[in-house]
Amino acid sequence: MSDSMPLIALKNNVALPHIVTTFDVGREKSRNAVQAANMGNGLVFVALQLNEDDEEFGPETVHSTGCIARIMDVTTISSNNLRVTVTGLRRAELVNYYFVGSSYYMVEAEEKPYTEDDPDMAEAYFRQVKTSLSKVASISPRLGGDTYRELAAIRRHEYFLFKLVSKMDLPAERGQAILEAESMQDALSLADDEVYSEISISQLERKIAANVKKSMDKNQRDYYLREQLKAIHKELGDDDEDDREKLEADIKAKGMPEEVEEKVLKEAARMYRMTSSSADYNVLRGYIDWMMDLPWGVYTEDTEKLSDAVEILNGDHYGLEKIKERITEYLAVLKLTGGLNAPILCLVGPPGVGKTSVASSVARALGRKFVRMSLGGVRDEAEIRGHRKTYVGAMPGRIVTAIKNAGSMNPVFLLDEIDKLSSDIQGDPASALLEVLDPAQNCTFRDRYLEVPMDLSKVLFITTANSLDTIPAPLRDRMEILSLEGYTEEEKTEICKRYLVPKCVKRNGLEEGDVVFSDDVIGSIITGYTLEAGVRGLERQVDAVCRKAAVKKADDKDAEPVVLSGDNLDTYLGKRKYERDAYLTSDEVGAATGLAWTSVGGTTLTIEVSTMAGKGNILLTGKLGDVMQESAKAAISFIRSRSDDYGIDSSVFETTDIHVHVPEGATPKDGPSAGITMATAILSAFTKKPVRHDVAMTGEITLMGRVLPIGGLKEKALAAYRIGIKDVIIPEDNKKDLDDMPESIKDNINFIPVSSADTVFRNAIVGL
Repeated sequence: MSDSMPLIALKNNVALPHIVTTFDVGREKSRNAVQAANMGNGLVFVALQLNEDDEEFGPETVHSTGCIARIMDVTTISSNNLRVTVTGLRRAELVNYYFVGSSYYMVEAEEKPYTEDDPDMAEAYFRQVKTSLSKVASISPRLGGDTYRELAAIRRHEYFLFKLVSKMDLPAERGQAILEAESMQDALSLADDEVYSEISISQLERKIAANVKKSMDKNQRDYYLREQLKAIHKELGDDDEDDREKLEADIKAKGMPEEVEEKVLKEAARMYRMTSSSADYNVLRGYIDWMMDLPWGVYTEDTEKLSDAVEILNGDHYGLEKIKERITEYLAVLKLTGGLNAPILCLVGPPGVGKTSVASSVARALGRKFVRMSLGGVRDEAEIRGHRKTYVGAMPGRIVTAIKNAGSMNPVFLLDEIDKLSSDIQGDPASALLEVLDPAQNCTFRDRYLEVPMDLSKVLFITTANSLDTIPAPLRDRMEILSLEGYTEEEKTEICKRYLVPKCVKRNGLEEGDVVFSDDVIGSIITGYTLEAGVRGLERQVDAVCRKAAVKKADDKDAEPVVLSGDNLDTYLGKRKYERDAYLTSDEVGAATGLAWTSVGGTTLTIEVSTMAGKGNILLTGKLGDVMQESAKAAISFIRSRSDDYGIDSSVFETTDIHVHVPEGATPKDGPSAGITMATAILSAFTKKPVRHDVAMTGEITLMGRVLPIGGLKEKALAAYRIGIKDVIIPEDNKKDLDDMPESIKDNINFIPVSSADTVFRNAIVGL
């Protein structure tokens, strides 16, 4: 006989016959089922869902064996939740169902009593379970005391079974298994297994509690839960002692210096005294990982033969003979001494002259790892020295990070753009670099995050800069300056043929022979489309030609090679941007060509002077710096003091205003080396005699007419050479610099050393 009643599905609870069960219902079908039962006889069929994650349920998604129960009480918890108390009546099997409207399921359930094929066997299991209960009563908090006495007094098998299951608070699936058993002896056998499991768990809990109690004292009570967790891990066989021993072994095998190893082992011991959920645990874990990732004791072997290193330098770079000679000396000393007790090399020169690539070639020549750190815009001292690990998000500085990335303790370390460091309220990174670059200090460099000394004495540091002016004096004092002034046209031609053309051809997907550059064409590109000390602009122009050749080849694989010539060059690069002739194309009165040094190389500077009726005022324009303005005033004072020697009426200065102008007024200009150029232009303006347009000059002038030496002569000479200047007037004291001048420049430019302004004027002003 089957009864019809509403269905209630439970996610993680099992209703049992003879037991009062309370559960919450929130799903609409369950609420409707409760209301329908209350309006009827109060009976419901309560079944466990097959998958507790399912929000929707129906007869096909629940266990077919469940419990017919009567609703005893319903309490409203919220608008969508009810708390229902039922008492289980009998075990039943779901045999049929139907859906009432869209509200709830009605099911037909048939009572399903346990079979008793062998009553004696059932009685034996019944007694066995009670015997097991007597064993567990003294050690289990759930089944001891009053609970045991209550269960021991029960005589009916079924009532005892379900009462025991309810007291043990089993997981839903294990309670359902007992409910679904076919016979009473099977159900009691399962219950006996659960009691024995309870005995084992209770004994384990007591053992854990005993172990924890032994390890505790009056100052460790707040660590109770942590110690209990350790004891649990130990019983489960996954105690972290093995991990600790392995980590300590790895630390000792890392080859760290003694002081470093002692520090890391100490921090590891401190970490294992903490719980893994502690914030300090994660900080220490990250610190230890960093220390383990650093290449302590790892050094690459330098190239055995110095000749191999020299061959690599010569193969990678054309020209730069002085630079390669000094680097070769550096490598030779390194090979003989095994140390680097020498100043740090600083490669100074305009952009595009190959400073970074020279450093990379040094690494290849030595067979060392190469790392590069750009210092442009770095203003925080912590970028160099790191953050203390107590700060949130702390990490080592970029020096240590680069050493880690290099994978060795003796890489070639390039500090790029060291002249572009800045400082603010967060500290001065240039001062922090003193410890890094000083050979007497960097053997014990301390990063704030690591908190231990790191030996950087084996690292080969190379720095680069465009200008020395912005490098602090203490930092500059620790470096040996190597100047890369720029390239002559012949050097650029060779560099273009050997390096730039093959690189651009490959980069644009072309093959050798797809585009042909002759020496004359390369020379035309250099003089007509670039005006620079380096070769970066030249590379861009070669790249532009290769891109157009790539377009042609992509359209037709069998297209003829692109052969550049003077006739078709403008087709690929447009009209010429620069002319070879000097800025002044003819001799002019009151205009002279000077030479200036800038951070991007040498350049020409045209100085114009105009005189007009006035009251002897001096007007200086062209965004001139203080030093350059003083040079102009000194030049005027010198000419006034020697006016009789040059046939100038001294009274004319009182009725004449003098305007000195340097074109490109938006560009800041400063320095004393334009002194003789200004004096020449001023004298030309007053004598009305023109200045030669094919002569350029550089030198500082004094009130006595002496010409003082200047710097950057090679860069200035290159600028004169680029625009076709024939004669260059230089101070007498700069004659020694001509020894380092490329032969191609000395063959094409006549250098005129002078010691007085009179000599300058005789060589520059026509007819004086």
